[in-house]
Amino acid sequence: MSRIRRLAGPTALSLVMFVTLIALGNWQIRRLAWKERILAQIAAGEAAPAHPLPPGMTQPVAFEKIAVRGRLRPDLAAWYGIDVRDTPQGRRMGAQVLEPLERADAAPLLVDLGWMPLPDPPAPPHPPATAAMVEIAGYARAPDRAGWFTPHDEAAARHFYALDPAPIAAALGLPRVAPFTLVALGPALPGVYPAPAQHLPQPPNDHFIYALTWYSLAGVLFVVFALWLAKSLRG
Repeated sequence: MSRIRRLAGPTALSLVMFVTLIALGNWQIRRLAWKERILAQIAAGEAAPAHPLPPGMTQPVAFEKIAVRGRLRPDLAAWYGIDVRDTPQGRRMGAQVLEPLERADAAPLLVDLGWMPLPDPPAPPHPPATAAMVEIAGYARAPDRAGWFTPHDEAAARHFYALDPAPIAAALGLPRVAPFTLVALGPALPGVYPAPAQHLPQPPNDHFIYALTWYSLAGVLFVVFALWLAKSLRG
């Protein structure tokens, strides 16, 4: 009886850990199936042509390309974010160029036209002026909210670090704006800026690796426990 009592605690603890590891692996397998469905939707949206933005749309359309007509406001261009990219002149610090698009039948829409190197010294971007009607194809992006580690916006320099249309529009003097951002899609031409996004956003899919990790840990635990139990029973 003393041996049974001595083995009961480690056995119960090992069983709980084993069941937990298997459950975590199974959860990752379910997440894998969910992520694969999303990636299939993204692939279908990537292959389909852009469709006109629905009138009065207030929520972004997930995994679809949309097309919007209007007039860009280069006089109200701004920067968003900051990152380093390779250019024909070497690695350069840059940011996304934001510009309002005025629409005849709806509130202005903030458009992310793409990445552009930052000038030295930093200053608001100056995209080519245009008064003509343009059609921009891209995808809708929901607002970002500033977190604990998000840098403070530099309204005077028109440089923003959280892609939230409402405060950006207020800083640019726009009384109203659509509650989402249009991220422009297009070809990337060397040395031509802004350089738009080329694809719909594609989330990483590492769930199979995570599941394999949890199952492997469960297997290691089982082997270690079996060796320990065999040694304890012989002792």
